[in-house]
Amino acid sequence: MTRRKFTPKFKTKVVLEALKERQTVKELAQRYEISPQQINLWKREFLSQAESVFEKGEKSGKSEAEEKEDRLLKVIGQQKVELDFLKNALR
Repeated sequence: MTRRKFTPKFKTKVVLEALKERQTVKELAQRYEISPQQINLWKREFLSQAESVFEKGEKSGKSEAEEKEDRLLKVIGQQKVELDFLKNALR
């Protein structure tokens, strides 16, 4: 038997339904054909990371590659400004 992989979108959908408490975790587990323990694990993970959504000025949800690209573009911009300044100084 192979392990099933669930998308973040699916996990979020299940967790939000569990948090609404319109159905029990057991009912949701039967509906989505997953174990109640799995839903409870996803709920704990979701709630433990929920406060990071409202943090200002910190991680904006960018990947490391996107952050590195932003830093490099900033350096390139700074160097272009310096080159333009030096070119004007030599005239």
